[in-house]
Amino acid sequence: MQRRQFVQLGMGAATTLLPVPALAQAKDFPSKPITLIMPWPAGSGVDLWHRAMAEAAGKLLGQPVIVDNKTGGSGTSGPAAMAASARPDGYTIAQMPVTLFRLPHMQKAPYDPLKDFSYILHTSGYTFGVVVRADSEFKEFKHVIAFAKANPGKFTYATPGAGSSLHIGMEQIALQAGVKFTHVPFKGGPEGWAALEGGHVMADADATGWAPMVDAGKFRLLCIWTEKRSPRWPDAPTLRELGFNMVLDSPFGLAGPKGMDAGVVKKLHDAFKAALDDPKVQELMAKYDYPKRYMNTEDYIKFVHQQFAEQKEIVDKLGLAKKSG
Repeated sequence: MQRRQFVQLGMGAATTLLPVPALAQAKDFPSKPITLIMPWPAGSGVDLWHRAMAEAAGKLLGQPVIVDNKTGGSGTSGPAAMAASARPDGYTIAQMPVTLFRLPHMQKAPYDPLKDFSYILHTSGYTFGVVVRADSEFKEFKHVIAFAKANPGKFTYATPGAGSSLHIGMEQIALQAGVKFTHVPFKGGPEGWAALEGGHVMADADATGWAPMVDAGKFRLLCIWTEKRSPRWPDAPTLRELGFNMVLDSPFGLAGPKGMDAGVVKKLHDAFKAALDDPKVQELMAKYDYPKRYMNTEDYIKFVHQQFAEQKEIVDKLGLAKKSG
């Protein structure tokens, strides 16, 4: 009977035992197309960037990497479905938003982020900001806060979903400012932008998919959530400049189902690491303001455990933790 070997990845709290089938699996991989689950809508900035990265990685792997959009659950539905049903053979992987480490603290989740995934590499993060229509009464973000103080609960904002980093970020802002906002969740950026454009919400908090509308003068950017001002929009203040002790960029990477062969993980890691430096990928990173935040497999596993603990602290502080029992 053939023995099953095991490889130990990570150290301390990040220790995970992953079964390693015969080494031939890594040697022959890949022999067919690979599916990359994208938990955000087609046409969004993060979708277009991952499509470019998939194309570049596919050339290096010798097989196409096909992007499959599976939205919902604030970015968790696609990866959760992968964890539940995909074989750990490397042919199904997914983008892993930070929401995956937050939602289990907010509600019952069909996955365990520390046990149900084989982490491959960390890649980047987002540039977030709050936009309003160009004809909005809110000329600066301080006008939003003033309105919310005078009209509790009447300021409405869109995000890509409940429990998303944008939702959590806006609630952190409201908590620090002592005001109440009303959250209107959508499945992704395009729906939120359309709602803002149609006057159904007062603002949209999202990554820089709104950039074309800002550049065209249709939307006004009130603030940005990065550590420093963006060279692209130098007039938009950071949250820290506005008096909020916050920097949010919602880091993300790639992973597959639990139990992937270590050799397959390495092949995927090496291909996508190289893809980060592809000219088309770099062009889209600049266009949509994605900073390069590469971490190798071992460092990414440690980072996941760190994020899981940090997200619990944030959820508890906001009073959004799931009820026990």
